[in-house]
Amino acid sequence: QVQLVESGGGLVPPGGSLRLSCVASGSIFRIHVMGWYRQAPGKQRELVATITSGGLTNFADSVKGRFTISRDNAKNTASLQMNSLKPEDTAVYYCYAVITTDQVSYNYWGQGTQVTVSS
Repeated sequence: QVQLVESGGGLVPPGGSLRLSCVASGSIFRIHVMGWYRQAPGKQRELVATITSGGLTNFADSVKGRFTISRDNAKNTASLQMNSLKPEDTAVYYCYAVITTDQVSYNYWGQGTQVTVSS
C-alpha cells in the first residue's frame, strides 16, 4: 500500500508565496516521477510541474518563472515552491507520483490540498 500525503495549502493574497510538500510512504521500490497537478472549479485537472528521480523538471507555461519543484529521493518527498501567486492559481493541488512496487509501476495521487489566492 502506497500513500501520498500533501501539506502546505492555504489562503494567500495575490503576489504571495506558498510551499506545498508531498511525502510518499508504504511499499516503495522506486519513485520515478513526482509532481503536482491542479484542478480549479469547473475545469479539468492540469499539470503544474513534475520532476524525475534524476532531477529533470517540467512546468506548465502558466507557472514558469514563478514555481519551482524539488525532491529528496532519500526521504521520498517533493516540494512545490509557488511565488508571485495569482488568483488564477486558485485550485486544489494534487501530488502525483509514478512508483514501482513489486516490479510493477503505478500512478498514485494524493488527497489534494486547497490553494486560494485572494485579497
